[in-house]
Amino acid sequence: MKRPGRLKSRFRRRGASPAGAGFTLLEILLALALMALLAGVLVSGSAHLIGDKPSTAEDVFWKAMQQGRKGALTSERDVRLNFDPKEKNFVLDDGVSTQLLAVPPAKDLTVDFLSAQAGRGLVLIGGEAVDAQTVPFVTLYADGTCTPFRVQFRKGGPAHILAIDPWTCAQVLPKVEGTP
Repeated sequence: MKRPGRLKSRFRRRGASPAGAGFTLLEILLALALMALLAGVLVSGSAHLIGDKPSTAEDVFWKAMQQGRKGALTSERDVRLNFDPKEKNFVLDDGVSTQLLAVPPAKDLTVDFLSAQAGRGLVLIGGEAVDAQTVPFVTLYADGTCTPFRVQFRKGGPAHILAIDPWTCAQVLPKVEGTP
């Protein structure tokens, strides 16, 4: 019969020797699982931070439209959307609270809300036709619709105009050649 003390000393000696030192399979698997968990948290967290920031005035406009329409639907109050050219902010106002959405810094940026009827107030500025028939704000209604309007973005160069559908508050897609 073997003595328990002798068995313990045999394992103690084996663990202390350089040839018997190493990691068990369980330790390796736990380390890999921990690294995978940390990598998943870091990647998902950084993707959320990067993906949530609008990069252009047009991106901020669409975010403002989305938040304004959602606010109008949930609060059952009309929400006004306008652009503050001095502070470079889109302003959402539901009559109770005001929310500002800042546009990323851009030199010579102008954003104008225009009447839905195209071509009535065209002005030539620097050789470019710019629509000058502006409206001070647009309204996002509590039923999910909005004022018929167009939005014009100018940043030093030619104007970029988007027509907005009053029923869906989404961009009116341009007609493709060859379609009725």
